[in-house]
Amino acid sequence: MIPLFADIVLPLEDPILKFLLILIIILAAPLLLNKLKVPYLLGLIIAGAVIGPHGLNLVLRDSSIILSGTAGLLYIMFLSGLELDMRDFRKSGLHSLVFGLYTFGVPLAFGILAGYYLLGFAIHSSILLAALFASQTLIAYPLVSKLGITRDRAVTIAVGGTVITDTLALLLLTVIVGAATGSVDDTFWYRLGASVVACIAVITLLFPLLARWFFKRCSDSVSQYIFVLIMVFLGAWLAHLAGLEPIIGAFLSGLALNRLIPRTSPLMNRIEFVGNAIFIPFFLIGVGMLIDYRAFFSDWRSIEVAAVMIVLVTAAKFLAAYLTQKTFRLSGDQRTLLFGLSSAHVAATLAAVMVGYNVILGHTPEGEPIRLLNESVLNGTILMILATCTVSTFATQRGAHQIAARGERSASRSNTGEHVLIPVSHAEDIDELVGLSIAVTKQKHRSLYALNAVDNKIDDPEVQKRAGRLLDAAVTTGAAADVHIHRLLRYDVNIVNAIVSVVRERNITDLVLGMHRDAGEPVLALPGMLSPLGKTIPDVLSHSNVTTYIYRAVQPLQTLRRHIVVVPRQAELEAGFSTWLLRIRHLAHDTGAELLFHAAEQTVDALRRNRRRNDIASYVVHPAEEGWDELLSRLRDELRGDDCLWIVMSRRDRISYHPAMNRVPGYLEEHLGRNSFVLVYPVQAGGDEEKMYLS
Repeated sequence: MIPLFADIVLPLEDPILKFLLILIIILAAPLLLNKLKVPYLLGLIIAGAVIGPHGLNLVLRDSSIILSGTAGLLYIMFLSGLELDMRDFRKSGLHSLVFGLYTFGVPLAFGILAGYYLLGFAIHSSILLAALFASQTLIAYPLVSKLGITRDRAVTIAVGGTVITDTLALLLLTVIVGAATGSVDDTFWYRLGASVVACIAVITLLFPLLARWFFKRCSDSVSQYIFVLIMVFLGAWLAHLAGLEPIIGAFLSGLALNRLIPRTSPLMNRIEFVGNAIFIPFFLIGVGMLIDYRAFFSDWRSIEVAAVMIVLVTAAKFLAAYLTQKTFRLSGDQRTLLFGLSSAHVAATLAAVMVGYNVILGHTPEGEPIRLLNESVLNGTILMILATCTVSTFATQRGAHQIAARGERSASRSNTGEHVLIPVSHAEDIDELVGLSIAVTKQKHRSLYALNAVDNKIDDPEVQKRAGRLLDAAVTTGAAADVHIHRLLRYDVNIVNAIVSVVRERNITDLVLGMHRDAGEPVLALPGMLSPLGKTIPDVLSHSNVTTYIYRAVQPLQTLRRHIVVVPRQAELEAGFSTWLLRIRHLAHDTGAELLFHAAEQTVDALRRNRRRNDIASYVVHPAEEGWDELLSRLRDELRGDDCLWIVMSRRDRISYHPAMNRVPGYLEEHLGRNSFVLVYPVQAGGDEEKMYLS
């Protein structure tokens, strides 16, 4: 140990100083490396090599670093499963399967030939090297997201193919490690097959049930996050018991919880934040500590291995994209995009090379360990990651820009803006109202406003303080999902006037209201309307003409399995038909829930004409003689506990209005109290529009 100051020696032993140094690296790396155009991931690996035992020897790779690195490795694989769009994967179907086999098989063949014939590796090491070639990471996905082309055919194929190729590569990793260590015998395949099936069944079937049960009963943010971590490490441990690599269990845990943690939810924001801030950087720095950067200068073998890996893996991924283009008649730009998205190697590649590096097959006469993958491959993998991430970024950017320029982008890019108003009056409704507002809107277009109205005749400080607390709660809920909510405290003659005035002043497009709670409030502004809506909601509906959602939440939005949407006859003729339809479909896609429409035959035809490509919503056609009373009675028997019922309503005397709609709120309160439901009032034309607003 080298004395540095009076009480400081190198390598550092004080846990406070070690942790402080690593935090400084995590903070400084992006600031310094962005100017040099070096990817953040590689910057942390390089920093680990500099401070590690082979560099300046500031920090040893001891048990604390190994523990943090293991957690980070599992976290990477969990996130890769959690962030995959399983709905798009199911949509792409055969295309994703074929591309997955191409992008796995072609690099696998290249890797085996390169390892065995060009680099002189043993057959087991060559096959494991090929597994590195086959795996891939969607590191360039944010580029296509920013350009609004996430629904392009090439993107959905790439996302689905990544699931397949990474799973196959990790399974191959397990088999090769077993074969290299001598654990493959006559019963190996039976044991592996049975254990794989059992592990996958437990994680993919039991984990979602446990998570849904827990999320229904616990809304505490800290407890939810700890529960997710338990699922990650439990899945990894179950995979280890089954004879698989723990990283496969973490990956399957991500897939299992995929639908229960929407991308725009506060829980997802916490998972990504903690992972990107702590777990993953610790893992990358720990990987860097394994690297002896002097080997690049003293041992040209690392340079040779890296050159072979970079050239062949790039050629293999391009060939896989080319074959997919020819098979499914994609355009040249789609081929470039497919190649760019599939050519980066980060998460699964690091996982596989670390496993291979840690498998020791024996020792040399000098006592040096003989590893399944040696230091040359480890060092070469780092250079390969740098090169493939660079290639992926430029190729994806080129293909995506060309596709966007031709207009092959998401229909939502043409949206002029989504301004959502959330009047808040009860603290217990805020989380669900904000959650619904986020789920039905697009991130790049949305502006959210939380409103609390105070009677301007009331001069009570307690009333004002309560209004401030409600607005603060709404802003905090939005911030947890990384969504900014504008805070509006308004003094007005009454609540209705405040809401309608803000709707006009702020160009509000969507209004999200909670179900009326005060049973003592007088009935009602609209003739025939029943008391569950109170007086305020009907008045708001009478004096505003924006898409309005009246939401009664029984369970968290992400725990719902199905959204059942009842659409009245002639709803397709209303001015706001396409707007609410787009919102509901976006919510179903974001939460991963099933979407089932109930409508008359003509309306179902209109719903299908307005669907997106590869839409997987289901449709039930109403019999011509079935009225609202019969429909609601039938739905009462068909609804399951985890269903949310959406009923598209109409303001009085509009095209799709039916007198039976007046009985709907009361019926839902009385007979469907165990289900969440939403009443949707679309934008409607016709009648005296001047009366739609307060004077």
